[in-house]
Amino acid sequence: MDAAPSSPAAHAPGRAAAAPQVRTRLVRLLDRDGRLGEDPVFSPHVGDIGTEELRGLYRSMALARRFDEEAHNLQRQGELVLWAPMRGQEAAQVGSVRAVLPDDHVFPTYREHAVAIERGVDPAELLTVFRGHAAGGWKPSEHHMGVYSIVLGCQVPHAVGYAMGMDLDRRAAEAEGREAVPGAALVYFGDGTSTQGEVHEGMVFAASYDAPVVFFVQNNQWAISVPFSTQSRVPLAERAAGYGFEGIRVDGNDVLGVLAVTRYALEKARRGEGPVLVEAETYRLGAHTTADDPTKYRDREDERRWAELDPLVRLETHLRECHGTGDDFFAAVAADAQVFADAARAHVLAMSPPRFEEFFDKPYAEPHPLVEEERAWYAAYQAGFADDDAEGGDGAGPAGPDRGTQASGLTVAADPDHPAEGTASGTQEDLA
Repeated sequence: MDAAPSSPAAHAPGRAAAAPQVRTRLVRLLDRDGRLGEDPVFSPHVGDIGTEELRGLYRSMALARRFDEEAHNLQRQGELVLWAPMRGQEAAQVGSVRAVLPDDHVFPTYREHAVAIERGVDPAELLTVFRGHAAGGWKPSEHHMGVYSIVLGCQVPHAVGYAMGMDLDRRAAEAEGREAVPGAALVYFGDGTSTQGEVHEGMVFAASYDAPVVFFVQNNQWAISVPFSTQSRVPLAERAAGYGFEGIRVDGNDVLGVLAVTRYALEKARRGEGPVLVEAETYRLGAHTTADDPTKYRDREDERRWAELDPLVRLETHLRECHGTGDDFFAAVAADAQVFADAARAHVLAMSPPRFEEFFDKPYAEPHPLVEEERAWYAAYQAGFADDDAEGGDGAGPAGPDRGTQASGLTVAADPDHPAEGTASGTQEDLA
């Protein structure tokens, strides 16, 4: 199989030594021209996918892309704090999540928007996170999907632990003569996150206990501004051998190949045959986040080559040439995608920010003394501000800012450049 444009096999800029030989083959069922090939191992895993299923995959990818574009626009218009674009990774996300069964559990990063939509997360729930109104947005138990993980790599040991728990539950049920439905965990992360220590630790535990977990890494070639060729000398799938389990490389822009490989991996995990690492080689066509400027570090020619491998264009070509799908279908999908995007925008514009006091109710299910202490501190702090109406609008009455800080045990001068007599600015000990 030919190497992806930015894979280690293609080039390794800045390397003094030649890149080592790539030993793992690249699985691809649907090539860049939309032609379907045969793979003796993986083709049987998508033998049930006909015209309607392919159209459903395309529709999901198109809706996710249009939603992603709308969220990006909302951020640029000041309606979202931040956005992490997923353009170019639709096939990797939709293809993989379509392999998940109801009893499986998904652990995302912060870019799995297509995955979230496929798991039934309402766009409004998702966008509350990026508007700064919620830390989670949805209830994981309702969607069998964890909330977005902002801390890189933390979701990997979470997924492994959850998978180990699923296996223990299954064993306990079988020991008691109860029916047990085997499940697996699917955890997403990127090539940049693959260098985090939590990933290594998670894989060690998964291998040690044969945890039913599939590690799905979307190698989009860039860890913000660091190219993959700097991060690793070999494909990430080859690292699996060091932990003692199987690693598979798949063309991440081939939705059929991704679906087949992920089905294979999850079935293997559910059978109790241990974890699998899947590396989907794709490309982040947009910026890392809306706070990033990829023109500062990416080569335009490389972007052009990857744009030609667009996963939606590939599947559209296949549908048109091999399944007789015409303009009416694609026009209907585009219209549905616009309605979907319009609804997301309307949800965002109608959102009301939560009261800060509400966040004290969320860390624990039951009252907690430390949280109550912080709640009291915040109430005292808020009470320290002058009421503009009561004080004639100048905010300089006796209930000014000093009162709130004094109530917390921290005394701060009203004017830091000219401290009032008998007061002192807060020290590090005060702040602690």
